[in-house]
Amino acid sequence: MTSLGGARMVDWNLAVATATRLVRTGPDISREEARAVVAELRRHAKASEEHVREFTRMVPEGAEPEDTPVLVVDRPGWIKANVAGFRELLKPLLAKMEDRRSGGPGGAVLGAVGGKVTGVELGLLLSFLASRVLGQYETFAPATRELPASADGGGRLLLVAPNIVHVERELDVDPHDFRLWVALHEETHRTQFTGVPWLRDHLRGEIQTFLDETDVDPVTFLERLREAAQSLAGGRPEGEEGESGGRSLVDIVQTPAQREVLGRLTAVMSLLEGHADYVMDGVGPGVVGSVSEIREKFQQRRAQGAGRLDQALRKLLGLDAKLRQYKDGEKFVRSVVDEVGMDGFNRVWTSPNTLPTKAEISQPADWVARVHRKAGS
Repeated sequence: MTSLGGARMVDWNLAVATATRLVRTGPDISREEARAVVAELRRHAKASEEHVREFTRMVPEGAEPEDTPVLVVDRPGWIKANVAGFRELLKPLLAKMEDRRSGGPGGAVLGAVGGKVTGVELGLLLSFLASRVLGQYETFAPATRELPASADGGGRLLLVAPNIVHVERELDVDPHDFRLWVALHEETHRTQFTGVPWLRDHLRGEIQTFLDETDVDPVTFLERLREAAQSLAGGRPEGEEGESGGRSLVDIVQTPAQREVLGRLTAVMSLLEGHADYVMDGVGPGVVGSVSEIREKFQQRRAQGAGRLDQALRKLLGLDAKLRQYKDGEKFVRSVVDEVGMDGFNRVWTSPNTLPTKAEISQPADWVARVHRKAGS
């Protein structure tokens, strides 16, 4: 645990306990049905490997991507996995805040607040998210006894079974088609990181630079975390969201240097999410019979959210930006593939220098001109 002013800044164990206690129960399903869902998701994940590789052409002939585990988890399993990931990624930021405790107001406040309060607040947020995530490729996943990861500490694919069942019922779509459709999206992320060896280290480096440039005092960080938790608990005063301009948690850590890094990270994440959407829809017609119906209903669900509270919290957590990444990134990928074909698009994976900039995500022709001009295309 990182401690500040004699008190733990984040009680990670309490965050897990709080989130697992508060997370909503999953859909009503018998034990036999649950076993069948888990088995089917595992089969779909395995089948998706070949579908995605064939469509994307990302795996060189004769080469196999680094093996990473596929785990079908429940909501508490997703919570535990993500707390482990947060704990790993936030180490530099928490250590930096610890260094600032001496002589500043943050140490005293944090000593009073303590890591237990922070752990409860983080648990509230995780309980909210745990009922919404369908799947996730954990790029920087530390292995635990319950949740294995790849041998070198990089990656595992999670499919959250109760959430997938909940959404397929909510949308009233073919459950077998929907499960395969979700697996195709998440398998694309696994293929991106296993088929492009430098991508994970590049992304880790960018995140590390972002955290190194963070100039935020502990009090501000915890106040923003508390705002998010109070939104979830219904504790924010009416109208506060509008007055704050719909601030995101990311907003508190944007120095000028960070804005440059954040722009690059936004471009990369838009590329990865948009590429996964493009692939799942590209593969879909051949293996998912009702893909058009699923896509239409799912897009409507994405755009609408679940009400005012859900929309406010999504904005505070920055999830509205993630929705834009799906849309903008998919447009970029589609435009580039239409212009130069899949092999031409795959030059994006050549090196960090061939990744699109944030501006190029909105102007795909500029990326094509920059990356392909030497080839005269």
